[in-house]
Amino acid sequence: MLSRILVPMDTSSHARHALTYALENHPEAEVTVLHVVGVPSMMMGEAVGLTLEADLEAAAVDRAAPVIERAREIAREREREIDTIVGIGHPARNILERAPDYDAIILGAHGADSGRVPHRFLVGNIANTVVGRSPVPVTIVR
Repeated sequence: MLSRILVPMDTSSHARHALTYALENHPEAEVTVLHVVGVPSMMMGEAVGLTLEADLEAAAVDRAAPVIERAREIAREREREIDTIVGIGHPARNILERAPDYDAIILGAHGADSGRVPHRFLVGNIANTVVGRSPVPVTIVR
């Protein structure tokens, strides 16, 4: 039985399905939602924008607020509570750094930016990276 699950989440429908899957199929587990901001891009837009902020952590939390609020809504609809974490930087690196603290990771098959070719070229496929390097079991949800 899983007692602690990490669910990385962005704005994609796959991420919402992953959270729903985790909450409905693991009713006894503590679920933590991770949203990562400051994702590198070809033009370094969001990452550079964050570095110009006076309070980097506060800016990251502000940018993550819509995703975190959506995650809380999904949990409330299922009468569940979740923990939340906001990471800064590369999503796969953030997920993998936190993985040892959890029994499993439940991840959407494709993220919000997966269709953007430049993004995929620079960042790579997050799900593939996590599956290939995770020290804990990973479930991919479509």
